[in-house]
Amino acid sequence: MGSYKVCCCFTRKFKVTEADPPSDVKEAFEKYCDGGIHMTADQLRRFIEECQSGDGEAVSISEAERLVEQVLHKRHPLALFINRKILTLEDFHHYLFNSELNPPIRSQVHQDMTAPLSHYFIYTGHNSYLTGNQLSSDCSEVPIIKALKRGVRVIELDLWPNSSKDNVHVLHGRTLTTPVELIRCLKSIKEHAFVASPYPVVITLEDHLTPDLQAKVAQMVTETFGEMLFCPESGKLKELPTPESLKYRILISTKPPKEYLEAEEDQRTKSQRVKDADDDDVWGEEPSKAIAYKDKNDKDESDESDHDHDTEESEDRGKKSVSCPAYKSLIAIHAGKPKGGLEEALKVEKDKVRRLSLSEQALEKAAERHQQHIVRFTQKNILRIYPKGTRFTSSNYKPLIGWLHGAQMVAFNMQGYGRSLWLMHGMFRANGGCGYVKKPDFLMTTGPNNEVFDPKAKLQVKKTLKVKIYMGDGWHLDFKQTHFDTYSPPDFYTRVGISGAPADEIMRKTKPKEDNWTPVWNEEFSFPLTLPEIALLRIEVHEYDMSEKDDFAGQICLPVSELRPGIRAVPLCNRKGDPYTASRLLVRFEFV
Repeated sequence: MGSYKVCCCFTRKFKVTEADPPSDVKEAFEKYCDGGIHMTADQLRRFIEECQSGDGEAVSISEAERLVEQVLHKRHPLALFINRKILTLEDFHHYLFNSELNPPIRSQVHQDMTAPLSHYFIYTGHNSYLTGNQLSSDCSEVPIIKALKRGVRVIELDLWPNSSKDNVHVLHGRTLTTPVELIRCLKSIKEHAFVASPYPVVITLEDHLTPDLQAKVAQMVTETFGEMLFCPESGKLKELPTPESLKYRILISTKPPKEYLEAEEDQRTKSQRVKDADDDDVWGEEPSKAIAYKDKNDKDESDESDHDHDTEESEDRGKKSVSCPAYKSLIAIHAGKPKGGLEEALKVEKDKVRRLSLSEQALEKAAERHQQHIVRFTQKNILRIYPKGTRFTSSNYKPLIGWLHGAQMVAFNMQGYGRSLWLMHGMFRANGGCGYVKKPDFLMTTGPNNEVFDPKAKLQVKKTLKVKIYMGDGWHLDFKQTHFDTYSPPDFYTRVGISGAPADEIMRKTKPKEDNWTPVWNEEFSFPLTLPEIALLRIEVHEYDMSEKDDFAGQICLPVSELRPGIRAVPLCNRKGDPYTASRLLVRFEFV
């Protein structure tokens, strides 16, 4: 029972009640119980095979019996001995509404992991050492550890000499960020690299070092990682190795060593920059509206305000390039942009693979005229996209543009939050959360005339996803009674929609349910999809507020290609993407 003050004189009392099972749940129970009042393990097995498995996946009787035992144990944890091995309607509803027993996607790695690295989207961090904003936050190994525990597979480190030029620091150069020693970052990577996934971790280095400090880095990296380090035997790779062959290995990716050039004064002063117009606040703009744009403060990719690009500095600056063989031998994936324009940079070389980096707005500009060149390049090589330099608050951009062009490393600031980052979390919930997601076939196939997928082409609808939002529960366990409203229980509504190909993007919402901690909506939505392989289902719950901004009450983003059909329990996460303890939705997924 919850009490809410209405005025000085009296209070309103509301009881948190358990909502009845939806009619669809009751009908399924009656159907598979043959009209009885109990469901046996074999009847549960039949229900799962016929209603919850789109591909007719078989379930053994022993698996069904184990499920029944788990449900009964969770429902009645204090009962040491439960003689009955059958489910009531309430038990059955409890099973369906349990996100551990009945999750919306699989938790195992199930994709082919024996293709070259270029065939996968890879979970990629940007400035992975920053604890907050891009200008003045602390640098630390802590955000690196957090990212690795979440499954991030690409960690970026910016290397600079310390003040006495005898050691190496990691920091965001030309800013007020406080440094962290490189060795602390390397040791943290070694310790936590494979906590969430056995598949390889790539360390991308932006180095601003003298040759002697590059040699010191080579020694540190070699001593820290030892046999974990993957170094190509013959120097440059002709083809990228596979995630399967690189399990529990660390790869270094950077430009080949060149003489350290003293940091020149940046002619573009920071005062010319503007605050992010599409910054993610508590809600943030819709990602479809947050597509990178060109404003008067943004530069072309050849004049990028961020120092994080791969353009090779010309060697005619009055100094010769000095090589550091030990450092060079560590580089598994060579980075760098050849001299010349973008078309030159996107050329696919026969016996050589490399990594190319473009800023978010450089990618957008390239996508206007060179979209098929980009797709063709990413079939064999690695393309990394990074946030523009004016994202001081560590906000992010829309990742779908990069993915639709085959970019493997769409680099994100993992320390922030907002809708764009939720999409990144959603994409990499796929394939068991291992940090590698196989790119759809349409991005990897080449036609008879060497044509590849055109991201701008108009496509027919392939399939339609139907999503029925039944009900929600658990907020009374995750939030204080007066968190949403001081005077009454919350008025929850759900937003549900798609991020993916531009033609597929849409958001819809249910009606608010007034004064109820366990809202029942029973509303269904249909989403026609032209590219279901790359679509992400977005679900958000908000609490309606007539006088102020609606309150946030949870979100989840899930890859459509991984959704398990049937009635599922969908767990909700907070704004940072961490799961709530109890808040969840009961949802049905159907493909037609």
